[in-house]
Amino acid sequence: MRTAIILLLMLAAAAVVGSLIPQIPNSPQRVAAYQIDHPVWGRFFQAAGFFDVFGSWWFALITTLLFVSLIACLIPRSRAMIRAARARPIHARELDAFPSFAERAVALEPEAAAAGAAAALRRKRYRVELDARGGSVAAEKGALREIGSLAFHWAFLLLLIAVIIGKGTGYVGHATIVEGYGWTDARFNYDGDLRTGRFFGGGFSGTQIQLQDFQDDFQTSGIPMDFRSELTLSGPDGASEQADVRINHPVVFNGIRIFQFGFGWAPMVQIHRGDRVLFDGPVVLGQTTPPGGNPLAQPWQGFVKLPTLRPQVAVAIRLYPDAAAYFRSLATGVAQPMTEANAPFMEYEVWQGKLLDNSLASLDTRFMHRTASGLIGKGWTVDATRGCVISGTSGAIPASLANVTCPDGGGPAALTMAFPDLRQYTTLQISHDVTVPWVLAAAILIVLGLLPALYVSRRKVWVRARPDGMGSVLQVGGFALQRKDRFDEEFASLVEAVTSAAGGAPSRASLEVSP
Repeated sequence: MRTAIILLLMLAAAAVVGSLIPQIPNSPQRVAAYQIDHPVWGRFFQAAGFFDVFGSWWFALITTLLFVSLIACLIPRSRAMIRAARARPIHARELDAFPSFAERAVALEPEAAAAGAAAALRRKRYRVELDARGGSVAAEKGALREIGSLAFHWAFLLLLIAVIIGKGTGYVGHATIVEGYGWTDARFNYDGDLRTGRFFGGGFSGTQIQLQDFQDDFQTSGIPMDFRSELTLSGPDGASEQADVRINHPVVFNGIRIFQFGFGWAPMVQIHRGDRVLFDGPVVLGQTTPPGGNPLAQPWQGFVKLPTLRPQVAVAIRLYPDAAAYFRSLATGVAQPMTEANAPFMEYEVWQGKLLDNSLASLDTRFMHRTASGLIGKGWTVDATRGCVISGTSGAIPASLANVTCPDGGGPAALTMAFPDLRQYTTLQISHDVTVPWVLAAAILIVLGLLPALYVSRRKVWVRARPDGMGSVLQVGGFALQRKDRFDEEFASLVEAVTSAAGGAPSRASLEVSP
C-alpha cells in the first residue's frame, strides 16, 4: 500500500505539471508560443514529455504500476477477509493477560452463565462462538471496517479504470447555437473546440439540436438567477424530444450529455453590394472584460469578414443590447448591467485590405485600413461605405445618434448593412462518456467504504465461566484494534451486560450455603 501511495503522489505531481504547462492536445497554439518565448525550457519540456503529460510514456508507466500495486495489494487482502469471514471466533486461554480484564461472581452455573453471556454479546452485535460445556465464549465485531476498506480500494481501482476508458474513448466540445437555428453533433461543427480521447474512433452521435428559445433571469442588480435553453433534440433513428437545459441540470439524449455552458447575443446582419447578398445571418458576439469589470456592463464584440471581395473587407461591430442602461451609465458614471434587449444598437467599423485569418473572434489589421465607421440601431439600414444612415431611424433610437444621415436617402451605396433583429445564442457543452454510470457507482462505493472506517472499530471479547460453589466466577477479557481510548468505557458496559445475563451477583443466602 505504501507503494500505491507513492505512485498516487507521483500522479498528482504529474497532474500539477499538466495543469501549469500548456498541453498539445488542448492548446497547440499556446505550446508553440511557449517554445518560441522560452526556447531552452521549451526544448527541455518537449524532451521530457511535459507538453503532453497525460499521453507520455512515463505517465502511462506510473498508471500501470499503480494498477499492478493496487491489484497485488487487494487480492491477498480480499482472500484474507473471505477466510476471516468464514472462520469462527477463536477461544482464548489466558484472559487476565488482555489489556482489559474483569472478574465477577454470578449466580448461574458455568454452562448457563456462558449461554447468557453469549446472548448478551449477540445483542451488542458481536459475532459469537459458544462452547457451553467448557463455559467459554469468544466474540468479535468490526469486520465491516475491513470490508469497507476493501470496498473503498476496489472502488478506487474501478474509478481509475472507468476514467481511463471514458476519457480515452469519449469526447467533449462546445456547440454555439443561435435562437431559431440548429446544430448537428459532427466533428466539423465544433470549429476546433473539441477534445477527443486517444482511443476515440470518430463515432459521433449525429444528434441534431434545435434552439427554440433561450431565457435568462437576472436580479435588478445584474446578479444572474437562471439560464434555460429550450431545445428540440432529434436522433439519426428519428427519435425526437423537447428538453430544457439549465445550469446544473443537463440532459442525456442519444448517448450524449448536454450541459448549459454559456450564452450571449447574436445580431442578425445583412450586407449587400447592390443586389448581391454578401452576408445574411447571425453574428455570434463575445466579450473582452477588463480586470474587475462587470461583464454584463460591457459591449459585445464580433466581426463579419468578406474574403471574396477585392479588396477584402471586414466589419467590426460592437453591440450595446440595452440602450437605456448604456445611457444611464454615461449619465451617472456608474456601469449599468445590460441584461435585456431594449432598443439595441451597434457601433461598426469597416476595414479594407488583406485578411490574414478567417477567425470570427479577432481581426488582424496590420495589412488593412479603416474606411468608415458609424452607428446602426435595430431596424436600420446604413451605407457602410460612407458611414451614414439610409433608413429605419423611426425606432426607439433617434437618428441623431448615427452622426450622419445619408442625403436623399443615401443614393447608390457601394456597401449596405442592415440590422433587422437581435437574438440570443446558447453555448452548450456536449460530452460523450460511456463510463459515467461506472464512475457514479465507484463514487458511491467509495463513500460507503469510508463510512465504516469512520464509525466502526474492531473489538474482540472473551468470556469464561468457572464453577464456584452454587454459582460461577465470570472472567471477561478483551481488547480493541481501533479507538482504544473509547474501549474502556465500552468494556465496562459489556461486563455489566454479561454479568446481568449470567444471573447477576449471587444472593447472600447462596453465598452462606456455598462451601
